[in-house]
Amino acid sequence: MTKEIYNGVKILYLSKFRKQYKKLPSKVKDLAEEREKIFRKNLFDSILETHKLHGKLSSFLAFSINYEYRIIFDFVDKKKNVVRFYSIGKHDIY
Repeated sequence: MTKEIYNGVKILYLSKFRKQYKKLPSKVKDLAEEREKIFRKNLFDSILETHKLHGKLSSFLAFSINYEYRIIFDFVDKKKNVVRFYSIGKHDIY
């Protein structure tokens, strides 16, 4: 995992996430980077449609990149605004 800090939010990127990200179409990567900037400012901005997951992923949350693609994440430390990007892909990654 690599750490990145921006606007007080620290994001840890799992290697699984990095591998999935590399395989995305370039347009989706560009939009994902735009959404990440919004996420860093406000994890629950309405444009992201951040939501808690259920079932086997109930300890995770997700936010939308666009209608098809999502980023799954969890909190490592809520008090310090540390999150871990777990997975990225189409809606079927749930």
